[in-house]
Amino acid sequence: MKKKALTTHEIAQYCDVTPRTVIQWIKEGKISAYRTPGRHSRVKVEDFFTFLKKYNMPIPKEIVSTEGNNIIRKKKILIVDDDKNMANSIKRFLKLKENYDIELAFDGFEAGSKIVIFKPDLVILDIKMPGMNGYEVTKKIRQLPELTYTKIIAISAFFKQKDKDKILATGANACLDKPFTQKELLTKINQLLK
Repeated sequence: MKKKALTTHEIAQYCDVTPRTVIQWIKEGKISAYRTPGRHSRVKVEDFFTFLKKYNMPIPKEIVSTEGNNIIRKKKILIVDDDKNMANSIKRFLKLKENYDIELAFDGFEAGSKIVIFKPDLVILDIKMPGMNGYEVTKKIRQLPELTYTKIIAISAFFKQKDKDKILATGANACLDKPFTQKELLTKINQLLK
């Protein structure tokens, strides 16, 4: 995502402090900011980097580079599959191909807690899992306002058309039949994230 300005909340997340601390830095003149008409503080990306350099603070890992005063964040992908070999092989492949921030979950319950903390841009989600299945995980994602833009690729070894229709109606953006090729997966990811 390219941004020209950051909110105090975003800076707080990058610096692992509270938004109140960021507001205090602004008041003390440690970081330059401007006010929106709604009286919210915004910090230009170049001012944020100046602040980080001045106080010897590390560049957050979510930020991979800057281009012409824009901030570029790694896309975050959560892979959810009770087949650990499948989940790990998808992770290895994606790490080789693209610069993604990747997390794994091996069941629906673990996925439920990770989606709230990790806030992925995309979830690769197995439908048939013991306990909380992919349908329930999809419903949970779609109920969270902060994950409105999260994309979901549903995967399954036994995908009947009625199952595909059901998961798409629940909120998934795409479906893939196992086994799928690496090229098929990458094509779907690129379509959804770009």
